[in-house]
Amino acid sequence: MNDFDWKNLIDPLFYIHFDVNGIKLGIYIVLFIVFAETGLFAGFFLPGDSLLFLAGIYNRELMENVMILGSDFLNVTVLSTLVAVAGILGNIVGYWFGSKSGYYLYNKEDTFWFKKKYLIQSKDFFEKHGGRAIIFARFLPIFRTFAPIVAGIVTMEKKKFMFYNVVSSFLWSFTLIFAGHYLYGFLLEKYQIDLKEHIELIVIGLVAITILPVIYKFAKKLPVVVEEGLEEQKKEEEKQE
Repeated sequence: MNDFDWKNLIDPLFYIHFDVNGIKLGIYIVLFIVFAETGLFAGFFLPGDSLLFLAGIYNRELMENVMILGSDFLNVTVLSTLVAVAGILGNIVGYWFGSKSGYYLYNKEDTFWFKKKYLIQSKDFFEKHGGRAIIFARFLPIFRTFAPIVAGIVTMEKKKFMFYNVVSSFLWSFTLIFAGHYLYGFLLEKYQIDLKEHIELIVIGLVAITILPVIYKFAKKLPVVVEEGLEEQKKEEEKQE
């Protein structure tokens, strides 16, 4: 902790190796990050996909202060399950927050930054694609933070939300943690490639893979958003005249 740097906050290994006076707390930090990233506004900047992938590689180190099972498979399964539960709880908190703030937003007047029509469109989108939206959002940074909040705001049916919340969380955690664990073992055994020596490349690669779809979507919508913003500004100027 004496060598703390603010850049550590986006470094997955910082959390996995986290310890206080020699007591390893990595597993608890990882679970909290998953909870925060999927349930708190402040969690959107935290590492998600890369953290879980590396958790698969370092699963024994994470689990040793909780329990160590005889089977490697069971260790990874228990870790994946704990992460999935943290993700489920995080989404529940996000949904609750959204449902409590929804009334305020539905009664809020339109501004340059806020348009009620987007809230209505989001409601229609979740009613039509709600399940898929929750599942896809799990694998996209930023989106997985705000998806449950929006679901709560647009009052997505609770049973439907919970079903896809559980499915998406288990799918996300098991896919990334198992991929990290078994890919590490496969490459080390077959090709003598130790992924632990290429952590930076793994993190950069995972960030690129998960962030590119977000950038692409934003780039497609940006001209429309700008055009609508200019139209609103023009209307305001005409009213003032």
